[in-house]
Amino acid sequence: MPYATHQDLIDRAGEKELRQIADRDRDGVADQAVLDAALADADNVIDGYLASRYRLPLDPVPALVNTWAVSIARYMLFSTGRPENVEADYKDAIAALKDVVAHRISLPVGDGESALQLQSGTTIADHPDQVFTPNKLRGW
Repeated sequence: MPYATHQDLIDRAGEKELRQIADRDRDGVADQAVLDAALADADNVIDGYLASRYRLPLDPVPALVNTWAVSIARYMLFSTGRPENVEADYKDAIAALKDVVAHRISLPVGDGESALQLQSGTTIADHPDQVFTPNKLRGW
């Protein structure tokens, strides 16, 4: 399941912008294959960050992930001359994904899974206690 759709891109960027950056055959219409490729690239970037913490693909797609996917896809559609707001949205999305990896942000997940459900099916609470603590290392 893709994290964002063509309509999500249209809603954020507008049809005029998408024609300007995704009409590779110059027929006045944004090329579906170009949009599909940008959305797939965005999904891959997101999955690369989230794979260590969540079962993928996320279903249902949290609203935050949808926003990040649109920001990343839009950034990728611009080959040069990206507007400042597009670059800022992309950087914000990547920073937020890094926050997910660092456990500063948790995503809502479906089907009764806990927010910290890992890909392996274990949760943070299932891991053993820390072996090396400051008290146990005293004297070394």
